[in-house]
This record gives sequence, structure tokens and C-alpha cells, in this order.
Amino acid sequence: MATETPPPASSGIPLPSTEEFAEVQQSAEFGELRRAHRSFAFPLTVAFIAWYLLYVLLSNYADGFMGTKIAGNINVALVLGLAQFLTTFLIAWWYARHAAAELDPKAEAIKSRMEGGA
Repeated sequence: MATETPPPASSGIPLPSTEEFAEVQQSAEFGELRRAHRSFAFPLTVAFIAWYLLYVLLSNYADGFMGTKIAGNINVALVLGLAQFLTTFLIAWWYARHAAAELDPKAEAIKSRMEGGA
């Protein structure tokens, strides 16, 4: 098994050097891109994990509450379990919108500059 990834096929665009990558990594522009990603992803990840753990803890220790009937055979546990799926899809959709509006333009600007187009 190879320990290094081979370079991509030549597309006519010169590849930046290691020093150029390091320079971009230290730039304020890259720092802003990283900050924009982290300020969105980290709090949302913590909130979702807390929400998931709450569901697990309620399922284990609050049998009476989770077994409370809402309508027919639908109880609180089923509603909260389905809400887990709903929040997963909502977070993915929200992140896709955030990435398209905030992250992608910044990343494209950095990429263009590194490829010599800006």
C-alpha cells in the first residue's frame, strides 16, 4: 500500500509548491475561511450530540415519559426518534446552504489565487 498519494493527472495548471501551500495556510484569508467553517460546524455538532444524548438518556431512564401516548399507538419516544432523522436532514440542508453562501466563495478565491488566476 502506498504511503503517498500520487499527484493528479496533468491538467496544464502548475501545481503550487509546498511553500505556497504553507503561505496560504498562514494567510488571513484562509484563517477567515477556517473561522467561518468552525463557527458554524462546531456549535451545531455539539447541539446535535447533546440532542441525541438527551434522547438516549430519556429512552433509558424516563420510561414513563417516553411511553406517554400522543395519538393512538404513537408515543413520545416515536416522535422524538423521528425528530432525530428530521434534525439530521435539516442540519445537512442548513450546512449545504451555509457552505454555498459563505465557504465556497472564499475557498474559490483562495483556489483561484493559488492557481494563478487572481
